[in-house]
Amino acid sequence: MTVTPSQLEQKARTLLTERGVCVNDIAELVLFLQQAYIPDLTLEMCALSVDAVLGKREVQNAILTGIQLDLLAEQKQLMDPLQEIVEKDEGLYGIDEILAFSIVNVYGSIGFTNYGYIDKVKPGILAKLNDHTAPHVHTFLDDIIGAIAAAAASRIAHQHPF
Repeated sequence: MTVTPSQLEQKARTLLTERGVCVNDIAELVLFLQQAYIPDLTLEMCALSVDAVLGKREVQNAILTGIQLDLLAEQKQLMDPLQEIVEKDEGLYGIDEILAFSIVNVYGSIGFTNYGYIDKVKPGILAKLNDHTAPHVHTFLDDIIGAIAAAAASRIAHQHPF
């Protein structure tokens, strides 16, 4: 069966919702990143940018891959020692960030700086996802959400260069 682009996007959006993340959660992160630079920026503008980022196939693929790995870790279906590494979200693992880079790369170097900052401070939904409380594993999802926010913020920055 061939998956159409709209089916892929819908699956990615459904998975985000099932994991407790909505577009407005991500839009709030975008506003956090860009409000100091664009004074008239609204949450609605940020949500539109998030929607545009979610429309990218690279982003959808990262969402599906990352969430699948998180789910497998929750079900204890990964081989050891990978199971323990992902389940504990070990600091030196780094593959979760590498997957996130595929998202921020869509919007250039500003995406990397936005991502690095938001990954460090973990505001809003990122704090909740990074909580590490069982039974949920969000090792990949927290980085994916941060990357989507960083990409959406970068997209807005490109539209408002000064």
